[in-house]
Amino acid sequence: MAFDGIVIANLVYELQNKLQDGRITKIAQPESDKLFLTIKTSRRAADGKTLRSQEHLIISASPSLPLLYLTEDKELSPMQAPTFCMVLRKHLNNCRIRQIRQIGLERVICFELEHLNEMGDYKEKRLYVELMGKHSNIIFCDEKDTIIDSIKHISLLVSSVREVLPGRDYFIPNTQEKTDPLTVTREDFFDKMNAKNMPLDKALFRTFTGYSSVLANEILFRTNLETRNSFQTLDTAQAEKLYQEFYRIGEQIKKNEFRAHIVFRKEEPVEFSSIPLTEYAQSADYQIKNYESPSRMLYDYYHTKEKLNRMRVKSADLRHITQTLLERSSKKYDLQLKQLKDTEKREKYKIYGELLTTYGYELKGGEKSLTCENYYTGKEITIPLDETQNGVENAKRFFNKYAKLKRTFEAMTKQTAETKDEIEHLSSIANALDIAENEADLSEIRKELEESGYIRQKNSGKKKKKGDNAKSKPLHYLSSDGFHMYVGKNNYQNDELSFKIANNNDWWFHAKQIAGSHVIVKTEGKELPDRTFEEAARLAAYYSKARDQEKAEIDYVQKKQLKKPNGAKPGFVVYYTNYSMTIPTDIDGIEEISD
Repeated sequence: MAFDGIVIANLVYELQNKLQDGRITKIAQPESDKLFLTIKTSRRAADGKTLRSQEHLIISASPSLPLLYLTEDKELSPMQAPTFCMVLRKHLNNCRIRQIRQIGLERVICFELEHLNEMGDYKEKRLYVELMGKHSNIIFCDEKDTIIDSIKHISLLVSSVREVLPGRDYFIPNTQEKTDPLTVTREDFFDKMNAKNMPLDKALFRTFTGYSSVLANEILFRTNLETRNSFQTLDTAQAEKLYQEFYRIGEQIKKNEFRAHIVFRKEEPVEFSSIPLTEYAQSADYQIKNYESPSRMLYDYYHTKEKLNRMRVKSADLRHITQTLLERSSKKYDLQLKQLKDTEKREKYKIYGELLTTYGYELKGGEKSLTCENYYTGKEITIPLDETQNGVENAKRFFNKYAKLKRTFEAMTKQTAETKDEIEHLSSIANALDIAENEADLSEIRKELEESGYIRQKNSGKKKKKGDNAKSKPLHYLSSDGFHMYVGKNNYQNDELSFKIANNNDWWFHAKQIAGSHVIVKTEGKELPDRTFEEAARLAAYYSKARDQEKAEIDYVQKKQLKKPNGAKPGFVVYYTNYSMTIPTDIDGIEEISD
Protein backbone atom coordinates (compact mmCIF):
# COMPACT_ATOMS: atom_id res chain seq x y z
CA MET A 1 0.00 0.00 0.00
CA ALA A 2 1.14 3.57 -0.65
CA PHE A 3 0.01 5.68 2.34
CA ASP A 4 2.72 8.18 1.51
CA GLY A 5 3.17 11.93 1.68
CA ILE A 6 1.26 12.41 -1.60
CA VAL A 7 -1.85 10.69 -0.23
CA ILE A 8 -1.47 12.85 2.91
CA ALA A 9 -1.31 15.96 0.69
CA ASN A 10 -4.48 14.83 -1.07
CA LEU A 11 -6.19 14.31 2.30
CA VAL A 12 -5.11 17.71 3.60
CA TYR A 13 -6.49 19.36 0.46
CA GLU A 14 -9.84 17.64 1.05
CA LEU A 15 -9.87 18.54 4.75
CA GLN A 16 -9.08 22.19 4.02
CA ASN A 17 -12.05 22.39 1.66
CA LYS A 18 -14.46 20.62 3.99
CA LEU A 19 -13.37 21.41 7.55
CA GLN A 20 -11.62 24.78 7.54
CA ASP A 21 -13.51 27.27 9.77
CA GLY A 22 -15.63 24.39 11.10
CA ARG A 23 -16.14 23.86 14.83
CA ILE A 24 -15.27 20.73 16.74
CA THR A 25 -18.42 19.90 18.71
CA LYS A 26 -17.66 16.38 19.95
CA ILE A 27 -14.44 14.60 20.88
CA ALA A 28 -14.35 10.89 21.60
CA GLN A 29 -11.56 8.39 22.12
CA PRO A 30 -13.09 5.00 21.24
CA GLU A 31 -9.72 3.22 21.51
CA SER A 32 -6.46 3.91 23.29
CA ASP A 33 -4.81 5.25 20.11
CA LYS A 34 -7.83 6.54 18.20
CA LEU A 35 -9.82 9.80 18.13
CA PHE A 36 -13.26 10.45 16.67
CA LEU A 37 -14.11 14.12 16.05
CA THR A 38 -17.47 15.58 15.09
CA ILE A 39 -17.15 18.89 13.23
CA LYS A 40 -19.95 21.24 12.25
CA THR A 41 -19.31 23.39 9.18
CA SER A 42 -21.18 26.17 7.39
CA ARG A 43 -20.42 27.62 3.98
CA ARG A 44 -21.87 30.30 1.77
CA ALA A 45 -23.23 28.85 -1.47
CA ALA A 46 -23.13 30.63 -4.83
CA ASP A 47 -26.77 31.68 -4.42
CA GLY A 48 -26.03 33.31 -1.06
CA LYS A 49 -27.58 30.55 1.08
CA THR A 50 -25.70 29.11 4.04
CA LEU A 51 -24.97 25.40 3.73
CA ARG A 52 -24.51 23.57 7.04
CA SER A 53 -23.17 20.07 7.45
CA GLN A 54 -21.72 17.74 10.04
CA GLU A 55 -18.53 15.81 9.34
CA HIS A 56 -16.92 12.94 11.23
CA LEU A 57 -13.15 12.55 11.30
CA ILE A 58 -11.30 9.36 12.30
CA ILE A 59 -7.71 9.76 13.50
CA SER A 60 -5.82 6.59 14.36
CA ALA A 61 -2.26 6.38 15.69
CA SER A 62 -2.28 2.59 15.61
CA PRO A 63 1.28 1.31 15.02
CA SER A 64 -0.01 -1.31 12.59
CA LEU A 65 -2.59 0.84 10.81
CA PRO A 66 -2.24 4.63 11.24
CA LEU A 67 -5.08 6.40 9.48
CA LEU A 68 -6.92 9.66 9.06
CA TYR A 69 -10.04 10.14 6.95
CA LEU A 70 -13.58 11.51 6.90
CA THR A 71 -16.25 8.91 7.49
CA GLU A 72 -20.02 8.51 7.65
CA ASP A 73 -19.73 5.78 10.29
CA LYS A 74 -20.27 6.46 13.97
CA GLU A 75 -17.93 5.38 16.77
CA LEU A 76 -19.08 4.49 20.29
CA SER A 77 -17.42 6.32 23.17
CA PRO A 78 -16.31 4.44 26.30
CA MET A 79 -18.26 5.07 29.50
CA GLN A 80 -15.25 6.83 31.01
CA ALA A 81 -13.21 9.06 28.73
CA PRO A 82 -9.40 8.56 28.79
CA THR A 83 -7.21 11.35 30.11
CA PHE A 84 -6.09 12.56 26.68
CA CYS A 85 -9.68 12.85 25.53
CA MET A 86 -10.58 14.86 28.67
CA VAL A 87 -7.66 17.23 28.02
CA LEU A 88 -8.83 17.85 24.46
CA ARG A 89 -12.42 18.41 25.59
CA LYS A 90 -11.24 20.95 28.17
CA HIS A 91 -9.34 23.02 25.62
CA LEU A 92 -11.00 22.37 22.30
CA ASN A 93 -14.71 22.12 22.97
CA ASN A 94 -16.38 24.20 20.23
CA CYS A 95 -13.01 25.42 18.95
CA ARG A 96 -12.64 26.68 15.37
CA ILE A 97 -10.36 25.00 12.83
CA ARG A 98 -8.30 27.89 11.45
CA GLN A 99 -6.10 25.90 9.12
CA ILE A 100 -5.07 22.37 8.23
CA ARG A 101 -1.61 21.95 6.75
CA GLN A 102 0.97 19.33 5.98
CA ILE A 103 4.52 19.72 7.24
CA GLY A 104 6.47 19.73 3.98
CA LEU A 105 5.62 16.43 2.34
CA GLU A 106 6.01 14.57 5.63
CA ARG A 107 3.35 12.20 6.91
CA VAL A 108 2.46 14.83 9.50
CA ILE A 109 -0.72 16.94 9.56
CA CYS A 110 -1.10 20.04 11.72
CA PHE A 111 -4.56 21.26 12.77
CA GLU A 112 -4.31 24.92 13.82
CA LEU A 113 -7.18 25.53 16.25
CA GLU A 114 -8.63 28.65 17.89
CA HIS A 115 -10.67 28.67 21.11
CA LEU A 116 -11.74 30.90 23.97
CA ASN A 117 -10.02 30.41 27.33
CA GLU A 118 -11.59 30.88 30.77
CA MET A 119 -11.01 34.65 30.50
CA GLY A 120 -12.79 34.86 27.13
CA ASP A 121 -9.56 35.49 25.21
CA TYR A 122 -8.77 33.77 21.90
CA LYS A 123 -6.00 31.23 22.17
CA GLU A 124 -4.29 29.13 19.53
CA LYS A 125 -3.64 25.42 19.90
CA ARG A 126 -2.17 22.86 17.52
CA LEU A 127 -2.97 19.20 17.07
CA TYR A 128 -0.23 17.29 15.28
CA VAL A 129 -1.12 13.95 13.70
CA GLU A 130 1.95 11.85 12.86
CA LEU A 131 1.14 8.91 10.59
CA MET A 132 4.50 7.18 10.72
CA GLY A 133 3.91 3.46 11.22
CA LYS A 134 5.00 2.25 14.64
CA HIS A 135 6.06 5.84 15.54
CA SER A 136 2.56 7.25 14.90
CA ASN A 137 1.19 9.66 17.49
CA ILE A 138 -1.35 12.42 18.11
CA ILE A 139 0.26 15.35 19.92
CA PHE A 140 -1.55 18.37 21.41
CA CYS A 141 0.50 21.60 21.69
CA ASP A 142 0.08 25.27 22.52
CA GLU A 143 0.87 28.14 20.14
CA LYS A 144 4.59 27.90 20.98
CA ASP A 145 4.66 24.16 20.15
CA THR A 146 5.04 23.16 23.78
CA ILE A 147 3.45 19.76 24.29
CA ILE A 148 0.33 19.82 26.47
CA ASP A 149 -0.40 16.11 26.12
CA SER A 150 -0.22 13.26 23.61
CA ILE A 151 -2.16 10.07 22.98
CA LYS A 152 1.14 8.18 23.49
CA HIS A 153 3.78 9.30 25.97
CA ILE A 154 7.32 8.62 24.76
CA SER A 155 10.19 8.94 27.27
CA LEU A 156 13.92 8.80 26.63
CA LEU A 157 13.82 5.21 27.85
CA VAL A 158 11.72 4.40 24.79
CA SER A 159 13.30 6.77 22.26
CA SER A 160 16.70 8.44 22.36
CA VAL A 161 15.71 10.74 19.48
CA ARG A 162 12.78 12.64 20.98
CA GLU A 163 10.71 12.78 24.16
CA VAL A 164 6.97 13.22 23.71
CA LEU A 165 5.86 14.33 27.18
CA PRO A 166 3.90 17.30 28.59
CA GLY A 167 6.12 20.37 28.84
CA ARG A 168 8.61 19.28 26.19
CA ASP A 169 9.08 21.18 22.91
CA TYR A 170 7.49 19.60 19.87
CA PHE A 171 9.63 18.99 16.79
CA ILE A 172 9.81 16.50 13.94
CA PRO A 173 13.02 14.48 14.20
CA ASN A 174 14.99 14.42 10.96
CA THR A 175 16.36 10.94 11.56
CA GLN A 176 16.39 9.88 7.92
CA GLU A 177 17.89 13.11 6.55
CA LYS A 178 15.45 13.25 3.68
CA THR A 179 14.87 16.21 1.37
CA ASP A 180 11.55 17.89 0.59
CA PRO A 181 10.86 17.01 -3.08
CA LEU A 182 8.70 20.14 -3.50
CA THR A 183 11.56 22.53 -2.79
CA VAL A 184 14.58 20.66 -4.19
CA THR A 185 16.39 22.25 -7.12
CA ARG A 186 17.60 20.43 -10.22
CA GLU A 187 21.20 20.62 -9.03
CA ASP A 188 20.25 19.29 -5.59
CA PHE A 189 18.33 16.43 -7.20
CA PHE A 190 21.37 15.32 -9.17
CA ASP A 191 23.70 15.75 -6.17
CA LYS A 192 21.41 13.80 -3.81
CA MET A 193 20.82 10.96 -6.26
CA ASN A 194 24.51 10.71 -7.14
CA ALA A 195 25.30 10.32 -3.46
CA LYS A 196 23.13 7.20 -3.22
CA ASN A 197 24.91 4.16 -4.65
CA MET A 198 21.87 1.87 -4.66
CA PRO A 199 19.03 0.80 -7.00
CA LEU A 200 17.01 3.71 -8.38
CA ASP A 201 13.75 2.92 -6.56
CA LYS A 202 15.48 2.80 -3.17
CA ALA A 203 17.47 5.93 -3.96
CA LEU A 204 14.24 7.85 -4.68
CA PHE A 205 12.20 6.92 -1.63
CA ARG A 206 15.19 7.03 0.73
CA THR A 207 16.22 10.49 -0.47
CA PHE A 208 12.93 12.39 -0.68
CA THR A 209 10.31 13.01 1.96
CA GLY A 210 6.86 11.56 1.33
CA TYR A 211 8.00 9.15 -1.36
CA SER A 212 7.01 5.49 -1.14
CA SER A 213 8.42 2.53 -3.02
CA VAL A 214 5.17 2.44 -5.03
CA LEU A 215 5.63 6.03 -6.23
CA ALA A 216 9.33 5.44 -6.93
CA ASN A 217 8.51 2.40 -9.09
CA GLU A 218 5.82 4.39 -10.90
CA ILE A 219 8.36 7.07 -11.88
CA LEU A 220 10.75 4.40 -13.15
CA PHE A 221 7.95 2.74 -15.13
CA ARG A 222 7.05 6.06 -16.77
CA THR A 223 10.67 6.72 -17.71
CA ASN A 224 11.39 3.13 -18.87
CA LEU A 225 14.29 2.80 -16.45
CA GLU A 226 15.34 -0.43 -14.79
CA THR A 227 14.86 -0.57 -11.01
CA ARG A 228 18.12 -2.40 -10.44
CA ASN A 229 20.18 0.38 -12.08
CA SER A 230 21.83 3.02 -9.92
CA PHE A 231 21.79 6.71 -10.75
CA GLN A 232 25.51 6.61 -11.53
CA THR A 233 24.91 4.14 -14.41
CA LEU A 234 22.44 6.44 -16.23
CA ASP A 235 23.53 8.48 -19.22
CA THR A 236 22.79 12.21 -19.41
CA ALA A 237 19.51 11.76 -21.31
CA GLN A 238 18.20 9.11 -18.91
CA ALA A 239 19.12 11.16 -15.82
CA GLU A 240 17.39 14.23 -17.29
CA LYS A 241 14.31 12.16 -18.16
CA LEU A 242 14.13 10.90 -14.56
CA TYR A 243 14.39 14.42 -13.16
CA GLN A 244 11.71 15.77 -15.51
CA GLU A 245 9.23 13.10 -14.38
CA PHE A 246 10.15 13.75 -10.74
CA TYR A 247 9.63 17.49 -11.30
CA ARG A 248 6.32 16.96 -13.11
CA ILE A 249 4.88 14.98 -10.20
CA GLY A 250 6.06 17.67 -7.79
CA GLU A 251 4.22 20.33 -9.81
CA GLN A 252 1.04 18.22 -9.78
CA ILE A 253 1.22 18.04 -5.99
CA LYS A 254 1.76 21.80 -5.67
CA LYS A 255 -1.29 22.42 -7.87
CA ASN A 256 -3.38 19.86 -5.94
CA GLU A 257 -3.87 17.82 -9.09
CA PHE A 258 -4.64 14.51 -7.42
CA ARG A 259 -6.42 11.41 -8.64
CA ALA A 260 -7.37 9.14 -5.78
CA HIS A 261 -7.85 5.55 -6.90
CA ILE A 262 -7.60 1.91 -5.83
CA VAL A 263 -6.02 -0.85 -7.90
CA PHE A 264 -8.00 -4.10 -7.71
CA ARG A 265 -7.10 -7.63 -8.79
CA LYS A 266 -10.59 -9.05 -9.24
CA GLU A 267 -12.36 -8.03 -6.00
CA GLU A 268 -9.19 -7.72 -3.89
CA PRO A 269 -7.62 -4.28 -3.41
CA VAL A 270 -3.89 -4.32 -4.21
CA GLU A 271 -2.73 -0.69 -3.96
CA PHE A 272 -4.06 2.83 -3.57
CA SER A 273 -2.56 6.15 -4.54
CA SER A 274 -3.33 9.79 -5.30
CA ILE A 275 -1.02 9.75 -8.32
CA PRO A 276 -2.04 7.64 -11.37
CA LEU A 277 -0.33 4.24 -11.26
CA THR A 278 0.03 3.68 -14.99
CA GLU A 279 1.92 0.40 -14.54
CA TYR A 280 -1.28 -1.22 -13.25
CA ALA A 281 -3.57 0.67 -15.63
CA GLN A 282 -1.84 -0.93 -18.61
CA SER A 283 -2.31 -4.48 -17.34
CA ALA A 284 -5.47 -6.49 -18.06
CA ASP A 285 -5.01 -8.29 -14.73
CA TYR A 286 -5.90 -5.17 -12.73
CA GLN A 287 -8.86 -2.83 -12.53
CA ILE A 288 -8.73 0.84 -11.46
CA LYS A 289 -11.50 2.48 -9.41
CA ASN A 290 -11.28 6.29 -9.19
CA TYR A 291 -12.54 8.38 -6.27
CA GLU A 292 -13.37 12.05 -5.85
CA SER A 293 -12.60 11.75 -2.14
CA PRO A 294 -9.33 10.34 -0.75
CA SER A 295 -11.21 9.63 2.49
CA ARG A 296 -13.62 7.37 0.63
CA MET A 297 -10.68 5.71 -1.11
CA LEU A 298 -9.01 4.92 2.21
CA TYR A 299 -12.29 3.74 3.75
CA ASP A 300 -13.02 1.36 0.87
CA TYR A 301 -9.46 0.05 0.68
CA TYR A 302 -9.04 -0.77 4.35
CA HIS A 303 -12.58 -2.00 4.96
CA THR A 304 -12.45 -4.27 1.91
CA LYS A 305 -9.01 -5.51 2.91
CA GLU A 306 -10.16 -6.07 6.49
CA LYS A 307 -13.27 -7.92 5.32
CA LEU A 308 -11.26 -10.24 3.07
CA ASN A 309 -8.65 -10.89 5.75
CA ARG A 310 -11.31 -11.50 8.39
CA MET A 311 -13.07 -14.03 6.15
CA ARG A 312 -9.77 -15.74 5.35
CA VAL A 313 -8.99 -16.11 9.05
CA LYS A 314 -12.47 -17.33 9.95
CA SER A 315 -12.59 -19.76 7.06
CA ALA A 316 -9.01 -21.02 7.51
CA ASP A 317 -10.02 -24.24 9.28
CA LEU A 318 -12.69 -25.05 6.70
CA ARG A 319 -10.27 -24.27 3.86
CA HIS A 320 -7.65 -26.55 5.37
CA ILE A 321 -10.14 -29.40 5.81
CA THR A 322 -11.53 -29.00 2.29
CA GLN A 323 -8.09 -28.74 0.68
CA THR A 324 -6.83 -31.81 2.56
CA LEU A 325 -9.88 -33.81 1.50
CA LEU A 326 -9.48 -32.63 -2.10
CA GLU A 327 -5.82 -33.66 -2.22
CA ARG A 328 -6.62 -37.04 -0.69
CA SER A 329 -9.50 -37.66 -3.11
CA SER A 330 -7.38 -36.57 -6.09
CA LYS A 331 -4.61 -39.03 -5.16
CA LYS A 332 -7.20 -41.79 -4.71
CA TYR A 333 -8.75 -40.91 -8.07
CA ASP A 334 -5.38 -41.11 -9.85
CA LEU A 335 -4.70 -44.52 -8.29
CA GLN A 336 -8.16 -45.78 -9.26
CA LEU A 337 -7.69 -44.60 -12.86
CA LYS A 338 -4.38 -46.49 -13.00
CA GLN A 339 -6.05 -49.64 -11.66
CA LEU A 340 -8.89 -49.17 -14.14
CA LYS A 341 -6.42 -48.87 -17.00
CA ASP A 342 -4.78 -52.12 -15.92
CA THR A 343 -8.11 -53.93 -16.47
CA GLU A 344 -8.15 -53.02 -20.18
CA LYS A 345 -6.30 -56.31 -20.97
CA ARG A 346 -9.15 -58.43 -19.54
CA GLU A 347 -10.77 -59.07 -22.95
CA LYS A 348 -7.43 -60.30 -24.27
CA TYR A 349 -7.31 -62.98 -21.55
CA LYS A 350 -10.87 -64.01 -22.33
CA ILE A 351 -9.99 -64.50 -26.01
CA TYR A 352 -6.85 -66.45 -25.05
CA GLY A 353 -8.99 -68.81 -22.97
CA GLU A 354 -11.59 -69.29 -25.70
CA LEU A 355 -8.94 -69.94 -28.39
CA LEU A 356 -7.12 -72.43 -26.16
CA THR A 357 -10.42 -74.22 -25.54
CA THR A 358 -10.78 -74.53 -29.32
CA TYR A 359 -7.18 -75.25 -30.37
CA GLY A 360 -5.64 -76.65 -27.19
CA TYR A 361 -5.99 -80.23 -28.38
CA GLU A 362 -3.07 -79.55 -30.74
CA LEU A 363 -0.67 -79.08 -27.84
CA LYS A 364 1.59 -82.04 -26.99
CA GLY A 365 2.97 -80.55 -23.74
CA GLY A 366 5.96 -78.35 -22.87
CA GLU A 367 5.16 -75.58 -25.43
CA LYS A 368 5.82 -71.95 -24.42
CA SER A 369 3.31 -70.51 -26.91
CA LEU A 370 0.55 -71.40 -29.35
CA THR A 371 0.10 -69.70 -32.73
CA CYS A 372 -3.37 -70.03 -34.19
CA GLU A 373 -6.08 -68.08 -36.03
CA ASN A 374 -8.11 -65.59 -34.05
CA TYR A 375 -11.58 -66.34 -35.38
CA TYR A 376 -12.80 -62.94 -34.08
CA THR A 377 -10.47 -61.03 -36.40
CA GLY A 378 -9.41 -63.69 -38.92
CA LYS A 379 -5.75 -62.89 -38.16
CA GLU A 380 -3.03 -65.07 -36.73
CA ILE A 381 -2.32 -64.69 -32.99
CA THR A 382 0.38 -66.01 -30.64
CA ILE A 383 -0.72 -66.97 -27.13
CA PRO A 384 1.94 -67.22 -24.36
CA LEU A 385 1.72 -70.48 -22.37
CA ASP A 386 2.91 -71.95 -19.10
CA GLU A 387 4.88 -74.96 -20.39
CA THR A 388 4.17 -76.86 -17.14
CA GLN A 389 0.42 -76.84 -17.86
CA ASN A 390 -1.63 -78.43 -20.59
CA GLY A 391 -4.07 -76.62 -22.88
CA VAL A 392 -7.08 -76.92 -20.58
CA GLU A 393 -5.13 -75.70 -17.57
CA ASN A 394 -3.74 -72.73 -19.53
CA ALA A 395 -7.24 -71.87 -20.72
CA LYS A 396 -8.54 -72.01 -17.14
CA ARG A 397 -5.68 -69.74 -16.00
CA PHE A 398 -6.61 -67.10 -18.59
CA PHE A 399 -10.33 -67.34 -17.73
CA ASN A 400 -9.46 -66.79 -14.05
CA LYS A 401 -7.39 -63.71 -14.94
CA TYR A 402 -10.28 -62.41 -17.05
CA ALA A 403 -12.79 -62.95 -14.24
CA LYS A 404 -10.55 -61.20 -11.71
CA LEU A 405 -9.96 -58.19 -13.97
CA LYS A 406 -13.65 -58.02 -14.83
CA ARG A 407 -14.54 -57.85 -11.12
CA THR A 408 -11.85 -55.19 -10.64
CA PHE A 409 -13.17 -53.24 -13.64
CA GLU A 410 -16.73 -53.25 -12.32
CA ALA A 411 -15.62 -52.23 -8.84
CA MET A 412 -13.18 -49.55 -10.08
CA THR A 413 -15.74 -48.13 -12.52
CA LYS A 414 -18.14 -47.56 -9.64
CA GLN A 415 -15.49 -46.32 -7.21
CA THR A 416 -13.92 -43.99 -9.78
CA ALA A 417 -17.30 -42.41 -10.53
CA GLU A 418 -17.93 -41.96 -6.80
CA THR A 419 -14.50 -40.41 -6.25
CA LYS A 420 -14.98 -38.07 -9.22
CA ASP A 421 -18.35 -36.96 -7.76
CA GLU A 422 -16.63 -36.42 -4.42
CA ILE A 423 -13.92 -34.25 -6.04
CA GLU A 424 -16.56 -32.18 -7.83
CA HIS A 425 -18.50 -31.80 -4.58
CA LEU A 426 -15.41 -30.73 -2.62
CA SER A 427 -14.43 -28.33 -5.43
CA SER A 428 -17.86 -26.73 -5.19
CA ILE A 429 -17.37 -26.32 -1.42
CA ALA A 430 -13.94 -24.77 -2.04
CA ASN A 431 -15.56 -22.35 -4.49
CA ALA A 432 -18.22 -21.49 -1.89
CA LEU A 433 -15.44 -20.68 0.60
CA ASP A 434 -13.86 -18.35 -1.99
CA ILE A 435 -17.04 -16.28 -2.30
CA ALA A 436 -18.28 -16.47 1.31
CA GLU A 437 -19.00 -12.99 2.66
CA ASN A 438 -20.02 -13.48 6.26
CA GLU A 439 -20.32 -15.94 9.12
CA ALA A 440 -23.77 -17.07 7.99
CA ASP A 441 -22.20 -18.23 4.71
CA LEU A 442 -19.48 -20.12 6.59
CA SER A 443 -22.07 -21.67 8.89
CA GLU A 444 -23.93 -23.17 5.92
CA ILE A 445 -20.67 -24.49 4.42
CA ARG A 446 -19.73 -26.09 7.75
CA LYS A 447 -23.19 -27.63 7.94
CA GLU A 448 -22.73 -29.16 4.47
CA LEU A 449 -19.34 -30.61 5.46
CA GLU A 450 -20.91 -32.08 8.59
CA GLU A 451 -23.93 -33.55 6.83
CA SER A 452 -21.68 -35.00 4.12
CA GLY A 453 -19.65 -36.77 6.81
CA TYR A 454 -16.41 -34.90 6.15
CA ILE A 455 -16.19 -33.38 9.62
CA ARG A 456 -17.68 -34.23 12.99
CA GLN A 457 -20.75 -32.28 13.96
CA LYS A 458 -20.17 -29.72 16.69
CA ASN A 459 -22.30 -30.02 19.81
CA SER A 460 -21.04 -27.73 22.54
CA GLY A 461 -24.14 -28.12 24.67
CA LYS A 462 -24.52 -24.34 24.80
CA LYS A 463 -27.76 -22.67 23.92
CA LYS A 464 -27.65 -20.85 20.64
CA LYS A 465 -27.72 -17.09 20.89
CA LYS A 466 -30.17 -15.00 18.99
CA GLY A 467 -28.78 -14.47 15.50
CA ASP A 468 -26.78 -17.71 15.42
CA ASN A 469 -29.29 -19.11 12.94
CA ALA A 470 -29.05 -16.08 10.65
CA LYS A 471 -29.77 -17.35 7.16
CA SER A 472 -27.27 -16.71 4.43
CA LYS A 473 -28.84 -15.13 1.36
CA PRO A 474 -27.91 -15.53 -2.32
CA LEU A 475 -26.31 -12.61 -4.11
CA HIS A 476 -28.80 -10.42 -5.93
CA TYR A 477 -28.05 -8.48 -9.12
CA LEU A 478 -30.11 -6.42 -11.54
CA SER A 479 -29.38 -6.70 -15.25
CA SER A 480 -29.08 -3.62 -17.45
CA ASP A 481 -32.50 -4.53 -18.85
CA GLY A 482 -34.13 -4.71 -15.41
CA PHE A 483 -34.19 -8.50 -14.84
CA HIS A 484 -33.41 -9.88 -11.39
CA MET A 485 -30.47 -12.28 -11.25
CA TYR A 486 -29.59 -14.45 -8.25
CA VAL A 487 -26.28 -16.19 -7.48
CA GLY A 488 -25.97 -19.09 -5.03
CA LYS A 489 -23.07 -18.70 -2.61
CA ASN A 490 -23.04 -22.39 -1.57
CA ASN A 491 -24.64 -25.68 -2.57
CA TYR A 492 -27.69 -25.29 -0.32
CA GLN A 493 -28.43 -21.94 -1.94
CA ASN A 494 -27.80 -23.45 -5.38
CA ASP A 495 -30.45 -26.12 -4.71
CA GLU A 496 -32.89 -23.57 -3.34
CA LEU A 497 -32.44 -21.23 -6.31
CA SER A 498 -32.69 -23.96 -8.92
CA PHE A 499 -35.59 -25.97 -7.50
CA LYS A 500 -37.58 -23.63 -5.23
CA ILE A 501 -37.12 -20.04 -6.36
CA ALA A 502 -36.80 -20.56 -10.12
CA ASN A 503 -39.91 -21.15 -12.22
CA ASN A 504 -39.91 -23.48 -15.22
CA ASN A 505 -39.33 -20.69 -17.74
CA ASP A 506 -36.60 -18.93 -15.75
CA TRP A 507 -33.05 -19.33 -17.08
CA TRP A 508 -30.25 -21.20 -15.31
CA PHE A 509 -26.51 -20.57 -15.88
CA HIS A 510 -23.42 -22.49 -14.74
CA ALA A 511 -19.72 -22.71 -15.68
CA LYS A 512 -19.20 -25.72 -17.97
CA GLN A 513 -17.67 -28.76 -16.25
CA ILE A 514 -16.18 -26.72 -13.41
CA ALA A 515 -17.22 -25.90 -9.85
CA GLY A 516 -19.29 -22.75 -9.61
CA SER A 517 -22.47 -21.05 -8.48
CA HIS A 518 -25.91 -21.57 -9.94
CA VAL A 519 -27.18 -18.33 -11.48
CA ILE A 520 -30.92 -17.85 -11.97
CA VAL A 521 -32.54 -15.10 -14.05
CA LYS A 522 -36.20 -14.42 -13.26
CA THR A 523 -37.98 -13.80 -16.56
CA GLU A 524 -41.43 -12.87 -15.22
CA GLY A 525 -42.79 -14.42 -18.41
CA LYS A 526 -40.76 -12.13 -20.70
CA GLU A 527 -38.14 -12.81 -23.36
CA LEU A 528 -34.61 -12.14 -22.13
CA PRO A 529 -32.53 -9.67 -24.20
CA ASP A 530 -29.08 -10.80 -25.34
CA ARG A 531 -27.43 -8.36 -22.94
CA THR A 532 -29.10 -10.02 -19.94
CA PHE A 533 -28.00 -13.46 -21.15
CA GLU A 534 -24.43 -12.15 -21.34
CA GLU A 535 -24.52 -10.49 -17.91
CA ALA A 536 -25.91 -13.64 -16.26
CA ALA A 537 -23.21 -15.69 -17.97
CA ARG A 538 -20.55 -13.28 -16.70
CA LEU A 539 -21.88 -13.78 -13.16
CA ALA A 540 -21.69 -17.56 -13.59
CA ALA A 541 -18.12 -17.22 -14.88
CA TYR A 542 -17.01 -14.87 -12.10
CA TYR A 543 -18.51 -16.96 -9.29
CA SER A 544 -16.77 -20.13 -10.41
CA LYS A 545 -13.32 -21.69 -10.24
CA ALA A 546 -12.67 -20.09 -13.65
CA ARG A 547 -12.74 -16.54 -12.26
CA ASP A 548 -8.97 -16.09 -12.63
CA GLN A 549 -9.14 -16.92 -16.32
CA GLU A 550 -9.82 -14.25 -18.91
CA LYS A 551 -12.86 -16.11 -20.30
CA ALA A 552 -14.97 -19.13 -19.37
CA GLU A 553 -17.47 -21.37 -21.14
CA ILE A 554 -20.97 -21.20 -19.66
CA ASP A 555 -23.90 -23.62 -20.08
CA TYR A 556 -27.41 -22.22 -19.84
CA VAL A 557 -30.86 -23.81 -20.01
CA GLN A 558 -34.36 -23.09 -18.83
CA LYS A 559 -35.04 -24.36 -15.35
CA LYS A 560 -37.51 -26.97 -16.60
CA GLN A 561 -34.60 -28.83 -18.24
CA LEU A 562 -32.87 -29.41 -14.88
CA LYS A 563 -33.13 -32.70 -13.00
CA LYS A 564 -31.75 -33.68 -9.59
CA PRO A 565 -31.05 -37.42 -9.30
CA ASN A 566 -32.26 -39.20 -6.16
CA GLY A 567 -29.61 -39.15 -3.47
CA ALA A 568 -27.46 -36.59 -5.33
CA LYS A 569 -25.23 -34.30 -3.29
CA PRO A 570 -26.29 -30.68 -2.65
CA GLY A 571 -25.86 -28.48 -5.72
CA PHE A 572 -25.67 -31.42 -8.16
CA VAL A 573 -27.98 -31.29 -11.20
CA VAL A 574 -28.15 -32.94 -14.61
CA TYR A 575 -29.42 -31.63 -17.94
CA TYR A 576 -29.37 -33.20 -21.39
CA THR A 577 -29.90 -30.21 -23.69
CA ASN A 578 -28.30 -26.83 -23.28
CA TYR A 579 -26.87 -23.74 -24.95
CA SER A 580 -23.30 -22.55 -24.37
CA MET A 581 -21.36 -19.32 -24.68
CA THR A 582 -17.81 -18.19 -23.94
CA ILE A 583 -17.81 -15.01 -21.91
CA PRO A 584 -15.32 -12.76 -19.99
CA THR A 585 -15.11 -13.43 -16.26
CA ASP A 586 -15.38 -9.80 -15.10
CA ILE A 587 -18.63 -8.38 -13.68
CA ASP A 588 -17.81 -4.67 -13.86
CA GLY A 589 -20.91 -2.58 -14.46
CA ILE A 590 -23.44 -5.19 -13.25
CA GLU A 591 -25.56 -3.65 -10.50
CA GLU A 592 -25.65 -5.52 -7.20
CA ILE A 593 -28.70 -5.08 -4.97
CA SER A 594 -28.40 -5.22 -1.17
CA ASP A 595 -31.38 -7.18 0.10
